Amino acid sequence: MKINFLKPQNVKCVIIITVITWLSLFVLFPNLMVIIMSFMTSNEENLASFTFTFNNYYQLINPLYAEVVWHSLNMAIITTIICLLLGYPFAFILAKLPEKIQPIMLFLLIIPFWTNSLIRIYGLKGFIGAKGLLNTLLLNLGIIEKPLRLMFTQQAVIIGLVYILLPFMILPLYSSIEKLDKNYIEAARDLGASRLQCFIKVILPLTTPGIIAGCLLVILPAMGMFYVSDLLGGAKNLLVGNVIKDQILRMRDWPFGSATSICLTLVMGILLFIYFRAGKLLNKKVELE
Repeated sequence: MKINFLKPQNVKCVIIITVITWLSLFVLFPNLMVIIMSFMTSNEENLASFTFTFNNYYQLINPLYAEVVWHSLNMAIITTIICLLLGYPFAFILAKLPEKIQPIMLFLLIIPFWTNSLIRIYGLKGFIGAKGLLNTLLLNLGIIEKPLRLMFTQQAVIIGLVYILLPFMILPLYSSIEKLDKNYIEAARDLGASRLQCFIKVILPLTTPGIIAGCLLVILPAMGMFYVSDLLGGAKNLLVGNVIKDQILRMRDWPFGSATSICLTLVMGILLFIYFRAGKLLNKKVELE
């Protein structure tokens, strides 16, 4: 019996099987391995022993690690706020540009993704260093008398995170603003609303899904970009990603590193759940109005 793979039904089955196989091999199984590893006991000889324990999760309550998590969350929140303050006006202006210019601007926005983020951080390190371009320019202009000490500070880590993650904030905001129905804005203006009132009561609520999506795309990666902290922040400005990397690569404590990774994934899941719930509530509110 010959099977005709060119039939639409057969092609669809092949695609579905391929996708399921790919997700199972490279997403499901690796994550299951991390979950199982997080409940095992650390072993210097074999990385881990098959002894079930919750101690890896209890260690996260340790004040030392709790302080790192809080510090990481603090820097991630600051990064998200800065990206939102910079990204919203940029996305709004981008959405209002002529249709012929918008693709060019979007292309210029996406170009940085063609370069590895690690290389860009090295470039930023040379830019804000003590003998970098920024200090050289400010010294030559007479604005400062001695070089600014930005390297290996919390400010340097935040600058690096904003530099890397700003496009992730702009793109969902641009998508949300571009789809904004102009009739709502015109109706608000006809009813006597000022530009500020129109922005606060009409534009801002309708673009809330884009704001939430952008914040999620920034705050979650910001907690895990360990190389930004390594190159710009030094030992005093660690992220959660640094804890995971150090436990797995240096301490060889794979169970605790896996437990930390699972907790970070759970935080991501909670934030995504909040995002979908907020989106549904906003849609219901718009329908009622």
